[in-house]
Amino acid sequence: MTRLNLLLLLAVVATALYLVHTQYLSRQLYTELDRSQQEARRLELDHDRLQVEKRAQATPLRVEKLAKEQLQMRTTTPAITQYVRPDGTVIPAVVAPPPAPPAGPAPKPTAARPQR
Repeated sequence: MTRLNLLLLLAVVATALYLVHTQYLSRQLYTELDRSQQEARRLELDHDRLQVEKRAQATPLRVEKLAKEQLQMRTTTPAITQYVRPDGTVIPAVVAPPPAPPAGPAPKPTAARPQR
């Protein structure tokens, strides 16, 4: 009988220790889950903030300003545009005709004097 009681006591103690160990692991996993969720929320907020910054940086006016200042780009005109045919030959650029020079000095208009 004492052997049975001793065996049952040993089983109860082992079960109690196993229960304590399982609860400890459960708490560790819960803490890790909470940390992961907080990190996910932080990353989501960072992502939203970066999306807003990206939209602010990509405005057409800012892109054009950076293209002109940093890349020394300019707007296209027919005079600087070259077209390439599929065979690789270049079509000459269309050159705008120069503005016509003025046709000499314009005569000054004279006011008509009333006659007496």
